[in-house]
Amino acid sequence: MPKSLSSLWLSGIKRMGRAQQAQQAQGRKFFLSLLPSSPAPAPAKRRRVKPTTLKLVALKALKLIQTAKPVAKTRVRKPLAVKAPLEKPPLPAATHPLPGSWQRLNFSGGEGTYARSMAYWLYVPTRAPIGAGVAHASPMPLVVMLHGCEQSVSDFATSTRMNELAQRKGFAVLYPEQSASADAHRCWHWYKRPTQEGFGDVRLIAHMIAAVQAGHDLDASRTYVAGLSAGAGLASILALRHPELVAAVGLHSAPVFGTSDSTLGAYGVMQHGSALAHSDVAHALVKEAPAFPGMPVILIHGVADEVVRSINAQQLAGQFAIVNAPLLTSADGVKRKFPARSGGRAPHHGFRTTTWYAGRKPQIVKCEIEGLGHAWSGGDGSVPYSAPAGPDATLLMWTFFARHQRVALTAPQAITEITEITKITKA
Repeated sequence: MPKSLSSLWLSGIKRMGRAQQAQQAQGRKFFLSLLPSSPAPAPAKRRRVKPTTLKLVALKALKLIQTAKPVAKTRVRKPLAVKAPLEKPPLPAATHPLPGSWQRLNFSGGEGTYARSMAYWLYVPTRAPIGAGVAHASPMPLVVMLHGCEQSVSDFATSTRMNELAQRKGFAVLYPEQSASADAHRCWHWYKRPTQEGFGDVRLIAHMIAAVQAGHDLDASRTYVAGLSAGAGLASILALRHPELVAAVGLHSAPVFGTSDSTLGAYGVMQHGSALAHSDVAHALVKEAPAFPGMPVILIHGVADEVVRSINAQQLAGQFAIVNAPLLTSADGVKRKFPARSGGRAPHHGFRTTTWYAGRKPQIVKCEIEGLGHAWSGGDGSVPYSAPAGPDATLLMWTFFARHQRVALTAPQAITEITEITKITKA
């Protein structure tokens, strides 16, 4: 009996070791993705060969030539031209299994040095048939999804299954896509100071949202933003810089807001948080905007995440408690714990939640999931950064979003810095 227990214990230790090594390798991979490409190595110096050595080599070669048998001539074919591997294209609209519209479009906007174009995908579900005395269908909400590093829109849509939920619940989904030319690993630059101040990709995506809302008759008071990892970092900036546009935000495996301005600083935040700086940043944001209307947020984070460690979720909750302070009923959150479930139709890890309320409505929800690494909880396991075991982060986010609505604003109020909505054309 002791021998068998020892074997079990040793095998468990080995499994834990392999899992830790995989997480550490993933962390190093993310850190390297933040760094610029290294320059090409300098050409090696030619080795000087002694004259005596050259003479010996020449004599050996001459002897081989004299003793070699003639070889029949063979036809030499020209080598085929080798083409660079093409990037795997996202899922075309014609093969999308859902009944709604799934299109890749292009948005051009921005001003001055920030003017550029950005591709995006848009899923619009089929609307319920109009009838039984109903003259017009009500405008649909919009969920904006921001992918993580080394993800395409196709991977992110597959992982989260947000389009499937959108078809069931009746909302549109917008996926801005970071280009490989802007970042070799398709990372959003959440750690750069201009981005944190609301410029660059943040401003461009804000313009894009306004244009999509107008072009598809969507409900401007029910726009929500969600993201994973670097996408979650950008989602928090977009929500906090444009509270008049975003009704609520969902952050999965997100880094702390506004506390780094370099790649090295970003890695430090991902691994260790930001000490006391995260509170200072939140207080400064409130001071800049005394009439800040608050921002509902749901934070989902894996306790076993070694790429963006869970200290970030704790500090993000503190930041959002500061910006939502006038609305919170109590400074103390309500804690709940949910045990793991290994069987049934929906197995999931154990998880715990802390909820801060504004009246009877949840304003801040922090969900910490045991055993989850750097991956979307309850996602499709066929793509990277996606964990099949629940809880289902997609459903958790939508359930939270559906309880929040921003007071509808007129077009000039929606985004004050927009001077024009530029064209939307098919890519």
